[in-house]
Amino acid sequence: MKNKEPLVHLVKRSDISSGKAWIIRGIAILASLVFCGLLTLAIAKVNPIKLYSAMFEGNFGSKRRIWVLLSNISALLGLSIAVTPAFKMRCWNLGAEGQCLAGALATTACMILLGGKVANPLLWVIMLISAVLAGAIWGFIPAFFKARYGTNETLFTLMMNYVATQLVAYFIVIWETTKGSANIGVINQRTEAGWLPIIGGQRYLLNVLVIAALTIFMFVYLKYTKHGYEIDVVGESEKTARYIGINVRKVIMRTMLLSGAICGVCGWLLVGSTNHTLTTSLTSGYGFTAVMVSWLSRFDPLIMIFSSFLLIFMNKGASEVASSLSLNESYGDILTGIVLFFLIGCEFFINYRVVFRKKSAEVSEKKEA
Repeated sequence: MKNKEPLVHLVKRSDISSGKAWIIRGIAILASLVFCGLLTLAIAKVNPIKLYSAMFEGNFGSKRRIWVLLSNISALLGLSIAVTPAFKMRCWNLGAEGQCLAGALATTACMILLGGKVANPLLWVIMLISAVLAGAIWGFIPAFFKARYGTNETLFTLMMNYVATQLVAYFIVIWETTKGSANIGVINQRTEAGWLPIIGGQRYLLNVLVIAALTIFMFVYLKYTKHGYEIDVVGESEKTARYIGINVRKVIMRTMLLSGAICGVCGWLLVGSTNHTLTTSLTSGYGFTAVMVSWLSRFDPLIMIFSSFLLIFMNKGASEVASSLSLNESYGDILTGIVLFFLIGCEFFINYRVVFRKKSAEVSEKKEA
């Protein structure tokens, strides 16, 4: 007697159109919102409509809130596109926090040491170059050791985060405004030397424009350039890359240099435009959140815009929920986790399909028996 075929089995999809994939993701998002609403009604006794209205109000309730939302999206998106080329190459750069802090530290040093000594436009350029170099060097160090000696880039980049954090803490003590405060306050508050320009009367517009340009650049770079092709090949198989003549060591170091440089630009914007100060928590943990954004978006810079928006929207909405509905702010984080769970889970249905045993097969089995 033949072995009975399982009632249900999984079949890996050979190909699925992007339209169908996005329909599945859309259904997952709607399902997660419905689930969050029902959970809120059951546990907190809060009308789901009030919950989502509060979250919407927290993000779009005023012109200032909209610009803060755009600024936060830009910060997260910038770090996400920075780590993406390395991830696509299967080089796990978890050092975006440290690379961004390195760029921020270089920017701060230029503002403090050169503020008032050179013209502002020249100072902006010096700040940018310094931030890019600092971030690039911070990304290059683990890349060099990986390419040359085969070290583990995951642990190396994580370690570099702690080194960067302690360096920032050290210089904050040196530059602190009041002895023992461990705080440098607003840099050049009186002269505004090194403060990046306000465009169109909007403080955060420069951030949005710079990150938008970098997003387009990264999309073109990964999809249409020789470097992007080499990153793809190395990510698929280093042996294949070497076989067709690609210098894998060079690609690893070049790509990590690029990742670090873009993180440096993010540090430049955070200090020169957004905060005008330096702290060890300057990045708000976005360097680690960027890993999730990059993976959720399948390394596509344009899709990262949506992913970044979703995470920042939920995060900012959580604060409003806590204040207006008297719910613990951690509850907002729970809702964010549920949405992410649904989003990550839907990838299973994009990659696999569930196949049930056909009735005809069951009938034939009975006849054979």
